[in-house]
Amino acid sequence: MRLHVCGARGSTPAPGPSFLRFGGHTSCVAFAHDDADVSLLLDAGTGIRRVSQLLDDRPFVGAILLGHLHWDHTQGLPFFRAGDRRDARVDLYLPEQGGDAEVTLARGFSPPHFPIAPSGLRGRWRFRGLDEGKHRIADFDVLAREIPHKGGRTFGYRISDGLGTVAYLSDHHPASLGPGPHGFGPYHDAACELATGADVLLHDAQYVAREWPQRSSFGHSTVDYAVGLAEAAGVDRLMLFHHEPARTDKEIDDLTRRAQSSTGIAVVAAAEGDVLAVPSRDD
Repeated sequence: MRLHVCGARGSTPAPGPSFLRFGGHTSCVAFAHDDADVSLLLDAGTGIRRVSQLLDDRPFVGAILLGHLHWDHTQGLPFFRAGDRRDARVDLYLPEQGGDAEVTLARGFSPPHFPIAPSGLRGRWRFRGLDEGKHRIADFDVLAREIPHKGGRTFGYRISDGLGTVAYLSDHHPASLGPGPHGFGPYHDAACELATGADVLLHDAQYVAREWPQRSSFGHSTVDYAVGLAEAAGVDRLMLFHHEPARTDKEIDDLTRRAQSSTGIAVVAAAEGDVLAVPSRDD
């Protein structure tokens, strides 16, 4: 399968010349089977606009999995040109909230907050709550597990096509479960189940260790935790994700080099436009 990074920024978009290489769009990752069109999206931040470019004026036919409902993971939905057209076919899943999924989404996406509600999107859209567990979605095997993050129920996902596996923990606050071995949170069961043996782990790396004393309650993770989880889970490649919005390209380069020097696992920083074959063609 192919993995396309369409947005890797956290919390808010980051425009400007200091953010060009890693990009300023918020969270969205797209998956495709072999040489087919992308058919599974994780999150719908402003990066979802890049999916329309990948489809080259073709409609989106597939599914969107939302990790949670914060603005930076949903704000791109009404601007998703490939999904907002009469011939689009979209199944949108969000963590089960105990009510109607479309009504829940519309609480932050309808007048007076936005000119249209989810029902105003053209094409066939179906809005569904998703429970923890194993699912078959868009011809991918999907494992959904609840992970700690402030401000609403949040899922991490494990995606497999039977050949390769990607773990996605975009917004993750393990420190809410305790300090863990290094003060950044424990490598808890849900995180390990999602990540163990994955070819690629995309993980929240919004903060570095020196920022942690002031930001440990903000609901996110550190680069150090992401590296530690990758080591504990035996992943092949760690992609640092959900970059701090003020973090410049140079600063991301520097923290990635430091992370790589501390481990034998391949560590890269996710950047808009990255395309990975999973597993690697060299595997």
